Amino acid sequence: MPHLLTPPATAPYRHPMPPSEDPRWSKDVYASARCAGALLALLLLIDWGSGTFTWWRGTLWTTLALLLFGVLCPARVRAGDGWLTSRRLLRTRRVRTDRLVSVRRLDGVSPRLLLRDAFGDRLEIDPQVLVDNPDLWLRVDAGARKAAAAGTLLCGSTALSHLGEQVERENALGVFKASGLE
Repeated sequence: MPHLLTPPATAPYRHPMPPSEDPRWSKDVYASARCAGALLALLLLIDWGSGTFTWWRGTLWTTLALLLFGVLCPARVRAGDGWLTSRRLLRTRRVRTDRLVSVRRLDGVSPRLLLRDAFGDRLEIDPQVLVDNPDLWLRVDAGARKAAAAGTLLCGSTALSHLGEQVERENALGVFKASGLE
């Protein structure tokens, strides 16, 4: 009788990979906080220098700086085996990449990638985050390939292939720059 704690010989043990995330996220949050802090310091300094500083004006300037931080603060993007999350200050969105139904590229002032899964969840992400982080892209691409193989990805394979080409192009340029072959 086989031991209950050992896996069967036909199923090899596979270590789950830890989730991938954007390594520059903390630097971007710090830069957002610096911008908001600089605005607050400038507004308070101007108000104090002109002699019009009061507690309610200080509260107004602080609120304005907090709003600026909220607008500038980037989403924290993480990806694992079959999922992708985007966490903002007040909300977290998650899609199953292995159950994607559609992927659309939304062009405009800032391009966005809209992903929808079979469970009705949707997530908008800046495609540049995936271009800058090949680990995240590989997780999303692997999940999208599973969805396409399962037949759930109905539209968006073109957008994903264009994004994949952009990721490969940026990685090749990075390799050329690092090796001095520009």
